[in-house]
Amino acid sequence: MRRMKVAVISGSKSDQNIVDEVIQTLKEFNVEYDAKILSAHRNHDELEKYVKSSDADVFIAIAGLSAALPGFIASLTTKPVIGVPVSAKLSGLDSLLSIVQMPPRVPVACVGIDNGKNAALLAIQILAINNKKLQEELELYRRKG
Repeated sequence: MRRMKVAVISGSKSDQNIVDEVIQTLKEFNVEYDAKILSAHRNHDELEKYVKSSDADVFIAIAGLSAALPGFIASLTTKPVIGVPVSAKLSGLDSLLSIVQMPPRVPVACVGIDNGKNAALLAIQILAINNKKLQEELELYRRKG
């Protein structure tokens, strides 16, 4: 059976602490991941090439300010995209609103501001739909509280 994978993309190196939180959680569940720093503004072509060629099952996009990254990724794929708004300006509300206010037919899931752990857990829940072992691990994790 093919291993399921999550692509973690941040728009800036300054978001590394959130990336680390996502990666730590994915590692706890032995979920394969790939992490990249690619900006929708500065690395447009490279980001598009990466998303279109990725074998990831779920994308986690970490972005601050106008937070274009999650929406840009969602416009390139039909795979689930989870946005993590970053508290760069306006306490992260600008990022949050940019992520949740996507146009029709281009959905992006959104977790709380700076909440990389929940983004990873949501990605794991999506992967667990077709993975009984992962479902059991999530249930145990939640029971431990």
